[in-house]
Amino acid sequence: MDKNLFEFALRMGDTTLVLSQRLSEWTGHGPVLEEDLALTNTALDLLGQARMWLSLAAEIEGAGRDEDQLAYLRDAHQFRNPLLVERENGHYGDTMARQFLFDVWHYFLLERLVQSSDERVAAIAAKAQKEVTYHVRRSSDLVVRLGDGTDESHRRMQDALDAIWPYSGELFVDDAVDTDLAARGIGCELAALRQPWLAHVSEVLDEATLTQPSEEAAFHPAHRGGRSGRHTEALGFLLAEMQHLPRAYPGAKW
Repeated sequence: MDKNLFEFALRMGDTTLVLSQRLSEWTGHGPVLEEDLALTNTALDLLGQARMWLSLAAEIEGAGRDEDQLAYLRDAHQFRNPLLVERENGHYGDTMARQFLFDVWHYFLLERLVQSSDERVAAIAAKAQKEVTYHVRRSSDLVVRLGDGTDESHRRMQDALDAIWPYSGELFVDDAVDTDLAARGIGCELAALRQPWLAHVSEVLDEATLTQPSEEAAFHPAHRGGRSGRHTEALGFLLAEMQHLPRAYPGAKW
């Protein structure tokens, strides 16, 4: 088994799965009907991507598990998503600040992965990139509308950005898995995504009249560890809800 490729597929699958679950919590609770539908559709896009990545992980592992077992029958310490995506939704500005920072990173990552030497990785990335291109446009637009809106929306959006920013640094910290896959042409070094990410984020924040937090604030060591299985308690509560039925009725078929 290619352990590093398996780990990579898990990271991609877990990241999109956990964020999909977070966004689905807004279903029926959005501030307006249009946003309720848009968030639900984004959650469905990410769920579909999670299924593809976790199916690839199961194929690479070759141990008889499928994407459902990887999603529902692992504990929190076995998940490999960054801490940013497991953060609780908060108010709508909190959710959009998190979504915006993630979407921009996700887009630039997929832009590299479509050139992967592994045809399976490249194919998943190409399909996902079409969806994520829309995600970036939408979350960028909403950050501008909320940041450059009323005094109240501006204040809330600035507070949301300041709160989520320290969790963004983990998205750009490479480890042995990233280095190995980049050397083999399968993945890429995450640190290389930092400058294009910053350029886009800075442009949007300027238009939104929001103050960009400092570079140092993004890389606080207390706000990383998810990609190696060290999570906040928020993930445990999320998984308890998401995994309840498959664990309560193991092997059940509809």
